[in-house]
Order: sequence, then structure tokens, then C-alpha cells
Amino acid sequence: MTESDRSGELMPGEAPTGGAGGKRKSSFGDPDASLLEQMGGVRGLVYSSIPILAFVPVNAFWGLTVAIWAALGVAVAMLGWSLARRENPQPAISGFIGVAICVFIAWRTGSAKGYFLYGIITQAVYGGAFALSALARWPLVGVIWGFLDGKGMAWRRIPAARRWYATATWIWAALFAIRAVLQFALYRNDEVNWLGAARIGMGWPLALVAFAGTIWAVRRAMVHEAEPIESRSETTS
Repeated sequence: MTESDRSGELMPGEAPTGGAGGKRKSSFGDPDASLLEQMGGVRGLVYSSIPILAFVPVNAFWGLTVAIWAALGVAVAMLGWSLARRENPQPAISGFIGVAICVFIAWRTGSAKGYFLYGIITQAVYGGAFALSALARWPLVGVIWGFLDGKGMAWRRIPAARRWYATATWIWAALFAIRAVLQFALYRNDEVNWLGAARIGMGWPLALVAFAGTIWAVRRAMVHEAEPIESRSETTS
């Protein structure tokens, strides 16, 4: 076997790196993956949207109890479909857990708007976490990307790279804050139908925009990480 033949093979215990020998398991950071693929694909969109599309109209016509069972039934059906097709069950499992929590809150509060309370709280928590990480100079986008890219926290020693990771982190903080504030206003006004529309409309569309901004900022941060040390000192001086 020639050296060129060996180059395409993986040694025992060696993970694919995204080159000719294989692609990364995660689409995040894969330049060949579309934004939709990096967000979990069409299945992720379906699993996050269909339970809401079942809950809201069923609640309007047949009441909360039937709506709860409808949302749970849809989540179970999607999970069963994913397992039967031997697909990656992670989106369906995550969707089922999320729906279970939402319908439990709706049942405990006795109000259909309670279905959306868990999402509002999580958006507020995420927004606060991203904002605090940026203020503390440990922007979460940089931390997450350093883990996925295998470079660790070396970027923190490069001010220009840190600023770009902070920019991406503030984009997500703003996204979560906008979702939480608007949906909480609808929650306070008992606007169940509008809450369902906002949950879907502010979900994937805004996330795709934030993801595009993240890729833009991360790529600029990586340019600064790749610069020679001399160039970095000139940039920061």
C-alpha cells in the first residue's frame, strides 16, 4: 500500500477531521454545510413546529385538555417515526422532552398560555448567560467554538479574535432577549394564538439570521488567530 493510499484511512482511535477521510459529525463549522443543516436540518424545524401547530388550534376548538393530549400525541408519533426509520433520534427526543415540560406547565397552571412559559424562561436565561459571558470577556461563542474546533481557549490571548467572538455572542444575547421580551408581553396579555405564531416565527427565521452573523464573526476571529504573532502586536498597538 502506497503512502497516498494510507492518507485516506483513519488510524485506530482517530476521529474524522472533515477532510477526504470523512466529515465532522456536527455540521456546525462545516463550510460545506448549509445554514439549515447546521441548525439541525428540516427535521429539526418540523419537530419544533408541529406540536405547536397541533396545540394552538386544538385548544381553540376543543379546550386545553384535548390540546395537551394532541401535542403529546404528535411528539410521541414523531419520536416513533424517527426510531422506526433509524434516523438520528436526538431532534425527536429533544422535541418530546420540550413538549412534555410545556404541557405539564399548561396542565399545572390550567391555562393554555402556560404551554409557552417554559420557552420564555429558557430564552431569558440563555440571553442572560450569553450577555454575562461577553461582559466577563469569556464570550460563549468563543468557548463553544474553541471546544468544537479543538483549539481550546487560545483565542482569549488575541484581543481582536476575542472581540469578534464577543460580537457573535452579543448577537445571540440580543436574539434571546427579543424573543423573551416579546413573548412575555403576549403571555401577559393572554394572546395564546399570537404566542404560537411568535414561537414559530421568531424561532428558526431569527435563528438563521443569528447563525449567519455568528459564522461571519467567527470567520473573522479565525483570521486573527491565524495571523503571525508580529502582526497581532501591530494590530493591537
